[in-house]
Amino acid sequence: MSDKEKETSSKVVDISLASSDSNIELPLFRGISAGFPSPSMDFIDLSIDLNKQLIKHPSATYYGRVKGESMCDVGINDGDLLVIDKSIEPDDGKIAVCFLDGEFTLKRIKIEKNGIWLIPANKNYKPIHCTENNELSIWGVVTYVIKSF
Repeated sequence: MSDKEKETSSKVVDISLASSDSNIELPLFRGISAGFPSPSMDFIDLSIDLNKQLIKHPSATYYGRVKGESMCDVGINDGDLLVIDKSIEPDDGKIAVCFLDGEFTLKRIKIEKNGIWLIPANKNYKPIHCTENNELSIWGVVTYVIKSF
């Protein structure tokens, strides 16, 4: 696979193939209190490999960096990193990266008898009704959103 095939860029999302070749076991704190503080060192006894945790289908999984705010009301913001699985069957209500009329877009899928709707999660954007006149491909389903604070 060439570098061009491994990475795609659009106005909405930069996409690159996820690599699960590395194995990095990191300490996992279990039981982190979001209420009253507790002695956390007593809870370090596990480890986690994020590749194994986040990537279920390595050959069909990609990372995508979000560009824009059309999904901000569901907590997906500009700059967030998406884990996108192309092997998951697109279904009603799933958030997916879609290829619509030559452009990538990130929206929630709504399947109806009269066509598919791509629903934004921001009142400043309008739903997109896709019909047989549109070229639509549900490129991959979002499985995780990774944020930076």
